[in-house]
Amino acid sequence: MSDLKFQVHDMDIPDEPLALSVLTGFLGSGKTTLLKQLLQHPGMDETAVIVNEFGEIGLDHLLVESSSEDIVLMNSGCLCCTVRGDLVETIRKLYKKRLMKEVPAFNRVVIETTGLADPAPILQTLMSDPFLSDRFRLDGVITTVDAINGNDTLDQQQESVKQAAVADRLLLTKTDLAHEGDFKDLKQRLRNLNPAATIEEIKHGIIEPSSLFNVGLYNPETKTLDVQNWLKAEAFEDGHNHDHEPSLDHKHGHKHDHNHEHDLNRHNDKVHAFCLTHDQPIDWEQLNSWIEMLITLYGNNLLRIKGILNIEGDTNPIVIHGVQHIFHPPVMLESWPDDDRRSKIVFIVRDLKREMFDETFKAFIEDGGDLR
Repeated sequence: MSDLKFQVHDMDIPDEPLALSVLTGFLGSGKTTLLKQLLQHPGMDETAVIVNEFGEIGLDHLLVESSSEDIVLMNSGCLCCTVRGDLVETIRKLYKKRLMKEVPAFNRVVIETTGLADPAPILQTLMSDPFLSDRFRLDGVITTVDAINGNDTLDQQQESVKQAAVADRLLLTKTDLAHEGDFKDLKQRLRNLNPAATIEEIKHGIIEPSSLFNVGLYNPETKTLDVQNWLKAEAFEDGHNHDHEPSLDHKHGHKHDHNHEHDLNRHNDKVHAFCLTHDQPIDWEQLNSWIEMLITLYGNNLLRIKGILNIEGDTNPIVIHGVQHIFHPPVMLESWPDDDRRSKIVFIVRDLKREMFDETFKAFIEDGGDLR
């Protein structure tokens, strides 16, 4: 027993869940260039980056302090770890090495996906795996988009549309090789596809790490849940979103130029985002029934759901977050972020009409589940 106590005492156990970010982007969108720059940046000194193959990053051209079989410690202090097999097992092993002080005490993990990857399964894994969900918190999704070829990629590769749609940060790369007028249309298309994401223009893969992180629900500076920063529901109300159909309260959106909208969506992206709002407190059981119906019938097309809810009988708001079939356990906030007590749910969906959400919400919530 004494040996066990000594071992636990000797472990470096984090005080709070570690931040985890997902870096995605289609083939040729500049992820490799970005990672090369990030791995050398001193602002990454407490970060572990998990990549698919070291060879793709070109670590031979970087300053390397030391390396083991699958982990490289950069001179910047950043760890670089290879995925060899299962991603979950890779993260587990890396975390255990941190506990046993076999690697420096990183406080953030960045997972770089393959260019063809759908980010949704990774997000689902982070939410559903008991080991990971207890020890890590999802900070955000970072997606690179090629300023030169981005429109063509979005036209031809549906996975690239999903990568951009679920992002919290969109990085427009290779802007040094194109005139701003050449990618102005692309930027507006991305804003229309994902109104809540911040778009950053970068050249040669150079960006401050601080611009990429701390976009999740948890604010590490204030140690509180920053739902306004995370949800960004106001982005759907300021004219950037062109999917202006009625909200759950049947209020009309802003007027807009339909011809201009057609130009921005000339290739008819099947993925789009919108925010539903409701003024009155919601019955939790009825809401659960509605969400379960959506998941059962349309789960594969519910790319991401984020919301803050005013629930009947609760003074404090409840936050929900889901990806396709998987939902993170709901979180109750200590207080409302402002005087607005409306429930707000942001949906990022594929091949689903906004009207269906309005109609089924009314049937389940307002009419008490009467679908006749």
